[in-house]
This record gives sequence, structure tokens and C-alpha cells, in this order.
Amino acid sequence: MNTLTSRPPQPSRPATTAEAGFTIGRLAAAAGVGVETVRYYQRRGLIGAPSGRHGAFGVYDAQTLSRLRFIRRAQALGFSLDEIAGLLALDEERDRDTARALAQAKIDDIEQRIRQLQAMRSALVSLVHCCEHTEAPNPCPILRALDGAH
Repeated sequence: MNTLTSRPPQPSRPATTAEAGFTIGRLAAAAGVGVETVRYYQRRGLIGAPSGRHGAFGVYDAQTLSRLRFIRRAQALGFSLDEIAGLLALDEERDRDTARALAQAKIDDIEQRIRQLQAMRSALVSLVHCCEHTEAPNPCPILRALDGAH
């Protein structure tokens, strides 16, 4: 008797997450966000509603996970959710110039914020230096400057 042909039929293997989809909890965990974040992105129109149902649960597809990861990476680069919505609407092949312009605008914004932070740092360094070299009972120059009494 051939053991290959006499083996009992194997139960079908359970569907993998990618085949079956993701519940909102699994989707959130896979994307590194909270469930409420997924719901918020849905309300904002950044991701769609579940593409299917598994019993009482909505099921999201792998494309939604990819979209969530896109959103997270764009946020890490400093894009706002409104800007991300614009990026998501672009076509990878036709909208290269637009994507580049948006990225350049973000670079310009970041450089402006760096200049502002450097000016803030400089002002604080000056105040700390002044405070270190002001003897009591004279008022604290930091607190005076913040109070507006220069």
C-alpha cells in the first residue's frame, strides 16, 4: 500500500492574517498605532472602512495596513494629516513633481523652525549667562525678561 495515497486528508490550513484580513486591533498593532487612531484616520478619510466582515468584526485588507504605514512614515517626516491626505491622493508615476514640491516645502518649513529654535536657544543662553553674573539682591534677569520688565 502506498502511504502517499493512503494518508487521510489534512484539514485545510487556517487562513493567514494577510489572506483573511485584519481586525481593527490587529491592524492597529501591525501598524504601530492605537485602535482609536485607526478610527480617527477613518473619520478623517485617510483610510477607508473595513473591506469585509468576519462575523461581527470588520476586516481590513493589506492595502489599508500599507496606507497606515505610509501615514506613520509621513508623520515622522513632519507632514500634517492634511498634508498627508494630499500626498495619499497623488499618483506615484504621474505626480512626481507635485510630491517633490511638497517635500521641498516641508524642508523649507523645517529649516525655518530650526532658525526659530536657534534664536530661542540664543536668547535663553544669554539670559542664563546674565543670571549667572547677576548678584543678589538684584532681581533674576530670566524672570524679569519673562515678566516683560527689561
